[in-house]
Amino acid sequence: MNDMRDSFELGQSETFPLYIDGNWEPGEGEPFTLLNKYTLQPMASISSPSDEQIVKVIDSAHAAFRAGAPVAYERGVILDKAAVLIAERRDSFIRIMQQEAGFTAADAGGEVNRCIQTLRLSAEEARRLAGDVIPLEGAPNQAGRLAFTVRVPLGVVAAITPFNAPLNTVTHKIAPAFAAGNSVILKPSSNTPLTAMKLVEVLVEAGMPKGFLSLVQGRGRIAEALLGDDRVRFFAFTGSTEVGRSIQKAAGLRRTQMELGSIAFTLVCDDADLDTALTKVVNAGYRKAGQVCTSVQILMVDRKVMADVQDRLTAKVKALSYGDPENPDTFVGPLISEKEAIRIESWIAEAVAKGARILAGGTREGAVLAPTLLTDIDASMNVGACEIFGPVVCLVPFDTLDEAIDRVNSTPFGLASGIFTNRIKDAFTTALKLEVGGVHINETSSSRVDMMPYGGSKDSGFGREGPYYAVHEMTEERIITISLT
Repeated sequence: MNDMRDSFELGQSETFPLYIDGNWEPGEGEPFTLLNKYTLQPMASISSPSDEQIVKVIDSAHAAFRAGAPVAYERGVILDKAAVLIAERRDSFIRIMQQEAGFTAADAGGEVNRCIQTLRLSAEEARRLAGDVIPLEGAPNQAGRLAFTVRVPLGVVAAITPFNAPLNTVTHKIAPAFAAGNSVILKPSSNTPLTAMKLVEVLVEAGMPKGFLSLVQGRGRIAEALLGDDRVRFFAFTGSTEVGRSIQKAAGLRRTQMELGSIAFTLVCDDADLDTALTKVVNAGYRKAGQVCTSVQILMVDRKVMADVQDRLTAKVKALSYGDPENPDTFVGPLISEKEAIRIESWIAEAVAKGARILAGGTREGAVLAPTLLTDIDASMNVGACEIFGPVVCLVPFDTLDEAIDRVNSTPFGLASGIFTNRIKDAFTTALKLEVGGVHINETSSSRVDMMPYGGSKDSGFGREGPYYAVHEMTEERIITISLT
């Protein structure tokens, strides 16, 4: 195979391959066309596998696992080396994400930085994965018995990943799975296949052994084929709640990790430091064009400071530059497709027809939606009841903290929330009452550090990312006892 960095950057028209059984090979299925997300023009042709190639991928991954993974130390070495290679190719990764994901340089650069951290954390977890000593002699009639647990890998892991974090979320699936000793089949979003290819290329160069990582590109039939083979023992999925339900149903008794949809709230209390809070809200609401499950969608503001927040936030949003992600001044790039931009534009129009007001933005050109701020919204509108997944923030006042908590808990989702307050009782009361996977005090709903456990409750899914937590999800505990008498 030609070096993907060279062929991509020179704009050659080759069809990019799959990675199967330790080799790059052309797909035997129907290729698909990848679009530049800003220009909406074709930028590459991507291979998809035949049914026979999907079976070959599973055969290879299963055989590799049965043969045995490298020892923990060597797995850590491979992941650490991959982190170094990612850093060396930083600019190349950024350019690809600008074109295929529509990310600004800052958003793409953040992906690279976090990917490096995730690889390093996973390398550490590979080296320190351990069980516990069980004090059997503390039980009656167990003298002379020793016991301990070990954590063993599950087998073949299927990683099905989204477009909105095409490097770091992919790494959050692959790296902990391999750190635990599993083999991995990666099926990335068909919207962002090249970033995943480059990551696989790096991991292979870093020493990933044959069969322990495979790459197949395409749409739903691949996931269906993986779900139909019981040799695939774990499914790590990030995507919509609807698709997550389908995967979970088909997985049966096999284990899964589901990071699904959300409506992310952040609360601003009357004692909040507004300079700090609103700066963080703008970043969390509009980075990656709002296409993050924890992007601030509804900003609930104590009515006593609502007018001040509305004026200040409107000015900040109006000042955001948007458009071409390759322009260094751009803060908000395009959505992943023109279809999604049209959908959100229609939701804004529906909200306005029902009484909402546009304070900033609301216009669209191609796949680019101007960063938008709405007020006077309610739960009868799509923008108040469904995940927007775009550069739209909605202002909603509250009179009591209990009212705000009830509003957050009224949705079927529960991924993460933020609250800005300096009253410790209010902060912890809210943290304990909110039905979400994470509560961030004096941060937004979108606050995340890659070492922390990350995941949701209710329709936002279950299981946790974060290398330490993911490694434990992708292993099982085995008890071993020894009788000395």
